Amino acid sequence: MAASYRKLSRLRRAGRSAFTLLETMMAMVIIGVGVLAFVDAQAAFTASNNWSSRAATGMLLANEVREFSRRFPRHDPVTGLSLAAGSGGTLRGWGSETGEVTADDMDDLDDLDGVTFGESGVFAGPIDAFGDVVPDIAINGDERLDEAGEVRPLRGWSQRVIVEKVSLYDFTSVLSNDQVQAPTAQMAGADVDEFPLRVTVIVEYTDASSGDTTEVTRVTWVVPVD
Repeated sequence: MAASYRKLSRLRRAGRSAFTLLETMMAMVIIGVGVLAFVDAQAAFTASNNWSSRAATGMLLANEVREFSRRFPRHDPVTGLSLAAGSGGTLRGWGSETGEVTADDMDDLDDLDGVTFGESGVFAGPIDAFGDVVPDIAINGDERLDEAGEVRPLRGWSQRVIVEKVSLYDFTSVLSNDQVQAPTAQMAGADVDEFPLRVTVIVEYTDASSGDTTEVTRVTWVVPVD
């Protein structure tokens, strides 16, 4: 009788020290939820980190164009901006002049109107403050080379530039490029080349895997009349 009691006691203790099937399943559920939460948090962190990196790159590229154009006058120093006499007042001098095909050729702000530096434009890639194409950099810090051994431009990025003529008294009011202002009793007149220019740089990124293009940042500033 005593032996049977001791055997039963040992079985009860053994039963209490083991996990039941229900307890095991609950433990697996708790662990699974924890793993999923960790994976989700890691994905959110990666996405946030990628966006922060792109935002910083976008702002840098926008400011590179601003620095590049800082030395430019509003209009071409040789041909200027004018309305041709005898041809219905056709505007002359807005945009790139003949022979201005590279960043080094550009010498005034209106040359930049409608220009895109990057894969979607006529230029190989985005430019820096010196007008040179920004190279694509590998993780180890070396410049990436293409199949021909040439330095590969920064991929996926573009700088789109818009130059607009704005009112002398309201920089949010965009005027036509051939706008002139007749003098009045209250205001002096302004010729076609005597208006401020508003420059906007839109930096976009195109994802190589999806092909989707996203505007990352835009920078706008006004160049007043001298």
